[in-house]
Amino acid sequence: MTSERDRLPLAEDLRVFLAVVNKQSFAAAATELGQSPAYVSKRIQILEEALSARLLHRSTRGIRLTEEGERAQRWALRILDNFDQFIGDLSDSRTEPRGNVHICSSFGFGRCHVAPAVAELAERYPQLSLRLDLYDRVIDLVAEGVDLEILVGDDIPEQHIGKKLAQHQRILCASPDYLKAHGVPESLEALTQHQCLVLKERDNPFGIWSVTAEGEEQRIRVKGALSSNSGEVVLQWALKHHGIILRSQWDVQPYLDSGELVQVLAAYSQPASVWAVYPTRLAESAKLRVCVEFFQQRFSQLLG
Repeated sequence: MTSERDRLPLAEDLRVFLAVVNKQSFAAAATELGQSPAYVSKRIQILEEALSARLLHRSTRGIRLTEEGERAQRWALRILDNFDQFIGDLSDSRTEPRGNVHICSSFGFGRCHVAPAVAELAERYPQLSLRLDLYDRVIDLVAEGVDLEILVGDDIPEQHIGKKLAQHQRILCASPDYLKAHGVPESLEALTQHQCLVLKERDNPFGIWSVTAEGEEQRIRVKGALSSNSGEVVLQWALKHHGIILRSQWDVQPYLDSGELVQVLAAYSQPASVWAVYPTRLAESAKLRVCVEFFQQRFSQLLG
């Protein structure tokens, strides 16, 4: 009798499935895997039977994922990534990391934190050739040839793999002089009566601050005379007493310590975790694996 355990998908079947999805062809996947098209077809059939789901639509025009197939693709990427890391951690021999790695991040965090980390990474692994690009927009990693994005925030594209590097938050603060002149807000709704220094980043809604208190998310529309797409600019405005900002704690902590800024509405914060995001698994890629591990160690120390 076949047990439930016997019907669990095998790692090899998941690899074959991802090869078919990537190549959009059974024949091309078979060539990449060094197997016959019949072998590939049989493994896909076994996987679909194990999952009791049809994963692919096949037609003369090509191959297309079903809804269940799209979910299976996301899980297969994560499962095999974890499996490969498990093998890598137990292996005594690792390939010397070498080759090109294209990294990207946002302007503010990238310039202040990712850039020095990349320089340190290059010193540690001299066989790596590292390229860092900074953007103020959402990046299509595959289309733009990016191997690794260091992303602030929890909006991870479903088709990619994300590894949390550090957990952090954004907080509300202003200068003592501003608060003396305009009063200290006692509630979230009171922010509508204040000059809020609005930052426009990536595809985030402009002028809407989403914050969390005691696990409950709340959104409020704010306004002010000044706004910018640069976090450094709005921070400087806050230091010059022009209004209230919602800014990453690692950026404002030195000014909180010096008394140049004061936190307001301390019960509210916005999650601002740092993630490594990559479009493919870390399997058999020493260069990408060591990059992710390095950033995880670096940022957990910096932001922990």
